[in-house]
Amino acid sequence: MPWNSPPPVCLRTNGSHEYHKRFSSTIDRHLDEGHGFCLLREPANAEIVAGVFRYNDQRNYLLHSWVIMSNHVHVLVSPGESDSLNRIVAGWKRFTGTRINARTGACGAFWQKDHFDRLIRDWDHFMNVARYIRRNPIKAKLTVGAFLVYEAP
Repeated sequence: MPWNSPPPVCLRTNGSHEYHKRFSSTIDRHLDEGHGFCLLREPANAEIVAGVFRYNDQRNYLLHSWVIMSNHVHVLVSPGESDSLNRIVAGWKRFTGTRINARTGACGAFWQKDHFDRLIRDWDHFMNVARYIRRNPIKAKLTVGAFLVYEAP
């Protein structure tokens, strides 16, 4: 499949640009401190998410980088020509939420309703986002094994 696709997009937690600008450091700190439900801390749950990310990589989208932490994920992805980012993310959330809820005996929403995305402006911005994703577990002072991280070759 030729990849004449839109620029990569970085996904983050829910919020508009202004909201993110005002509150992102507080939100990031709470996420990094492991507040909230941390079901992704369980390796089997994190592997469900990682498997879904990998499943359509290089078919419906290109994965550049991702990190799965205890209570949130970051993904740097380029949607393919035939799929929208919203559809890709909705599929990830639907499948992983259903599988993890079945595994844990939970019900209801697993993920936040929305997601935060941003258009990657240029190569420098791309590299900064990839570096942020790679360093996020270090910033959160997580030990090896407490997160999953991927960077495309």
